[in-house]
Amino acid sequence: MTIGSLKHSKEKKSRRSKQAVVDEQSPLLPTKHKEDAGFDEFDGASFSGAVFNLSTTIVGAGIMALPATMKSLGLILGIAMIVFMAFLTESSIELLIRFSRTSKSASYGGLMGDTFGKYGKMLLQICVLVNNIGVLVVYMIIIGDVLSGTNSSGVHHAGVLEEWFGAQWWNSRFFILLVTTLGIFAPLASLKRIDSLRFTSALSVALAVVFLVVTVGITVFKLMNGTILMPRLLPDAYDLTSFLKLFTVVPILVTAYICHYNVHSIENELEDNTQIRAVVQSSLALCSTVYVLTSLFGFLLFGDATLDDVLANFDTNLGIPLGSLLNDVVRVSYAAHLMLVFPIVFYPLRLNLDGLLFPSARPLTFDNLRFALISSGLIAVIFLGANFIPSIWDAFQFTGATAAVCIGFIFPAAVTLRDRYGIATKKDKILCIFMIVLAVFSNVVAIYSDAYALIKKSSSPRE
Repeated sequence: MTIGSLKHSKEKKSRRSKQAVVDEQSPLLPTKHKEDAGFDEFDGASFSGAVFNLSTTIVGAGIMALPATMKSLGLILGIAMIVFMAFLTESSIELLIRFSRTSKSASYGGLMGDTFGKYGKMLLQICVLVNNIGVLVVYMIIIGDVLSGTNSSGVHHAGVLEEWFGAQWWNSRFFILLVTTLGIFAPLASLKRIDSLRFTSALSVALAVVFLVVTVGITVFKLMNGTILMPRLLPDAYDLTSFLKLFTVVPILVTAYICHYNVHSIENELEDNTQIRAVVQSSLALCSTVYVLTSLFGFLLFGDATLDDVLANFDTNLGIPLGSLLNDVVRVSYAAHLMLVFPIVFYPLRLNLDGLLFPSARPLTFDNLRFALISSGLIAVIFLGANFIPSIWDAFQFTGATAAVCIGFIFPAAVTLRDRYGIATKKDKILCIFMIVLAVFSNVVAIYSDAYALIKKSSSPRE
C-alpha cells in the first residue's frame, strides 16, 4: 500500500498526523503508517483519555511536597505561585507544540534535534533519563515506605501492612516491591501505546481526588471544632538569606508540573490532534485545582508542623474519630495512585533510552526483543535503586529538579530564542528570557541552600 493510498483511506486524520508519517527526524516515536498497520483496531485516542494520561503525568510525588511550599511562602503567595506556574507551564508547552508543527517534528527529541542537532537531542534524552529514573525510584521508595514501613534516625515507622498483620516475611520491603514490580509495573509497562493506559490514568486521578477529599474532610472537621490555628498568610522573610530561601520552592513547583516529555506522544495518538492545546489546558486546570486544594487544606491541617513530605504527617494521631482508619485510607490511596502513575512516566523513559542507544533503528514497537530488553533492564535498575538506596531525596533535589527545569523551561525557551523558522514574537522571546532567568536563578539558590545545609549538618559536632 502506498503512502498516497494510506492518506486517502485515513482522510479524516488531521494534516499534522500525516506529516508525522514521513517524518524521519523523530526516531523516538513509531511512524504513523506502521503503527496503523500493527494496530488496525486503533482509530485514535479520545479527548478524555488524553486528558487523563497527561493529568496522571503531572500529578505524581510532587503533590506531597506542595503543602510544605505553603509553609515557606504563606497561603497567599503559595496559591499565587501554584497558579502562576500552571500558566507558565502552559506557555512553555504551547511553544513546543507551535515549533514542532512548523518543523514537522513528531517528538520533543525531534524538535531539539531539528533546532540544535544531534547533541541537542541527546541532551534532552539524558535529562529525561535522569529525571524519570529519579522520579520512578522515588515512587517505588514511597510505596515501600507506605506498605512495609521505613527506618528514619533510628526510629521505625510501621507500614500499613505491618500495622494490620504484624511483621511477616511477606510484607517485608523487598518482597512487597518485588510483587508490586512483577504484578503491576511490568504488565502495565509492557503496553506499547500510551492511550492503552487511559483507564489506569483515570483511576489514578480518582485516587488523588480521594486523598484530597479525605484531607479536606479532616480539615473541615477540625476547623468546626476550633482545633486549627490561623496559618501564616505571607512568607516570613526578614533578611536576604530568608528571602533567597523562598526561591528554593521553584524547582519543587516545576517538578510538580513537568509533563512535557509526554505531550508529543499523547498528541500523536489523538484522533484529532488539533485538540492537543485544549487537552493541555484542561489537564493543567484539573491538576492546578487539585494542587491548590491539597496545599491549602494540608497546610491548614498541619500548620508549621507540615513536613517536606506531607504524607509523613498522616503517620500520627489526628485527634479525630476514625483517625487511624483515615490515615490508612490516605496512605493506601496515595500508594495505589503512584503505582498507576508509574507506567505513564516509564513510557517516555523507555522511548528516550531507545532513541539514545539506537537512534537509527526501526521503531521500538516493532522490535519485540529490543522492547523487552529495554523495558526489563530499566525496571530492574529502578527496582534495585529503590531497594538499595536508603534515601534519595537529596540526590533527587540535585539531579531530578535540575533535569526537570531544563525539560520544562530552559529547552523550550532555547528553541524559541533560536527561532530557526522566524515565527517567535517579541513577547515570546521576553517570556523565554524570563523563564530561563527564573529557572537558572532558582536552581542555583536551591542547590546552594541544599549544599549549605548538608555541609552544616556534616560539620556540626556529634552529641
